[in-house]
Amino acid sequence: MNNRKIVFYGVLLTVAFIGQIIFAFLNYDPEGNAARINAGWFVMMVSAVFGWLPMITFRRKGKVQGRGYIHTTVLVDSGVYAIVRHPQYLAGILLNVALALITPHWTVIILGLLAGTITALDTLAEEERCIEKFGEAYREYMQKVPRLNFVLGILRAIQRKA
Repeated sequence: MNNRKIVFYGVLLTVAFIGQIIFAFLNYDPEGNAARINAGWFVMMVSAVFGWLPMITFRRKGKVQGRGYIHTTVLVDSGVYAIVRHPQYLAGILLNVALALITPHWTVIILGLLAGTITALDTLAEEERCIEKFGEAYREYMQKVPRLNFVLGILRAIQRKA
């Protein structure tokens, strides 16, 4: 993907995500369906777990070079990375879902779908970079661990330990 497309999708993702947050805040109805709203907050908490664990896992196991935790020198396939290959992308998508559950206004839903779709597509480009960096080891990892499906990832992780 060329740099213009990367910038375009990055800006579009940012606008959609920030817009979703703003519209969720502006259209929030505290009198809405409590079960749906609580489900949204639960999904948001799950999102936080998938968002923060990679920072810890990469620092501990990725032999990070430089200041950023994402600059790993080895393939990390344990911890949260034994469940999904892209936990922080999953966190973003779950946050989009959470906001739509908490505030099911049409603008929140549409912006969430846009941001979630761009995020999911970004995982494909990230996988190409990982294959380039880690080669066949990453291809084998792709066969064992799902891209974003954490339910399947948990089941596979349990199965591997059994």
